[in-house]
Amino acid sequence: MSGLFFPIRRPSAGFAARRSGLPLLLVVALALLGGCKKPAGPPALGAPEVTVMTVAARDTPVDMEFTAQTQSSREVEIRARVDGFLDRRTYSEGEQVKAGQTLFQMDPKPFQALLQTAKGQLAQQQARLLVTQQNLARVKPLAAQQALSQKDLDDAIGNEKQAQAAVIAAQGQVETADLNLSYTTIRSPLNGLASYARQQDGSYLIANSSGLLTYVYQLDPMWVNFSVSQNEMLRYQDQIAAGKLIFPPNSEFVVAVELADGTEFPQHGKISFANPAFSTDTGTFLVRAVLANPKGTLRPGQFVRARISGAMRPNAILVPQRAVLQGARSHFVWVVDGESKAHQRVVEVGEWNGDNWFINDGLKAGERVVVDGAIRVAPDVPLKIVGTLASTDTGGKTVVEKGGASDTQASAPTQPAAPGAPGGASQ
Repeated sequence: MSGLFFPIRRPSAGFAARRSGLPLLLVVALALLGGCKKPAGPPALGAPEVTVMTVAARDTPVDMEFTAQTQSSREVEIRARVDGFLDRRTYSEGEQVKAGQTLFQMDPKPFQALLQTAKGQLAQQQARLLVTQQNLARVKPLAAQQALSQKDLDDAIGNEKQAQAAVIAAQGQVETADLNLSYTTIRSPLNGLASYARQQDGSYLIANSSGLLTYVYQLDPMWVNFSVSQNEMLRYQDQIAAGKLIFPPNSEFVVAVELADGTEFPQHGKISFANPAFSTDTGTFLVRAVLANPKGTLRPGQFVRARISGAMRPNAILVPQRAVLQGARSHFVWVVDGESKAHQRVVEVGEWNGDNWFINDGLKAGERVVVDGAIRVAPDVPLKIVGTLASTDTGGKTVVEKGGASDTQASAPTQPAAPGAPGGASQ
């Protein structure tokens, strides 16, 4: 065991060199890291680019919109007026019918028999009247000669008058039977659209209960009904009293109708009726407009939008909706001062008018407000004004001046009025 030993190998020169070089590399790396500069922060942002407009007060027409429903100006129930069997329907359901056109035919034979009986009874009474008249003619000269008593003369006169009354009654029976016979042919009383038949051929009709056969709707003109709530009515009255709203003379509003697909009905109408009392069920005030409907485009029961034009807001201030921002508790705009710095201004907004908003309080004519780019504005920060909204016309277009040139921009589509606005839907 003592003779055994393990040889100790010395490290090679290359290995030693590599070990000696490691600290040097670490030193160099640390020196490089220490010499690196910290990255620079974000570059300073420039002034926000905004578009502004100068506030102006002008008389502005306003429209009020309501959810409305069409109604036939004459909706007639077609009913059986006598009891009997229905023979046949003589019109096409859902089609236009003319006044006097036959719609249904009842079995006329029982009524023809009754008419014949009434005519026979009339003939009997007429014959009896003839006999009494001849008898009276003979009695009168004899009574004058006192050949007959006064009682005989009185009896003859009474019989003749009774016979006359019986003839009149019989004539009434004939007219009644003839009228009932005419009722078996059921005709339309007007030009209009006929609904479906409620009774089938062969049904027995009872005039007082099962006599409803169909409806006929007159399409021209057409009524358009809408409702105004109590709150809306009171708000209009307050605004009129304060001089903030003017209605046309004699309430001569112009009524336009927008169909369900967004198209406008070509005919305009006027308000023809306003219910003098509020509904106790809905608390609303019924208003009716009448429109010409020569082609029958409008049908009864359609839901439409009624736009009422003719009111005016004097000296109204309008700003685009995109210029008004919503704060934690109120609406506000950015007002630009003479140094092109923005200041937040709380405003009281009113109703929407197209893509603009009425400002009831908070702005004055001549002040400038930020329209585009308001989301990037901060208080008391200089602004870079790249465009000026010169005017807003009633057509909903804005003219923006940029670098001395004018560009016409189409505004956004008309939006529904804010809750509580006159243009809001009333149910």
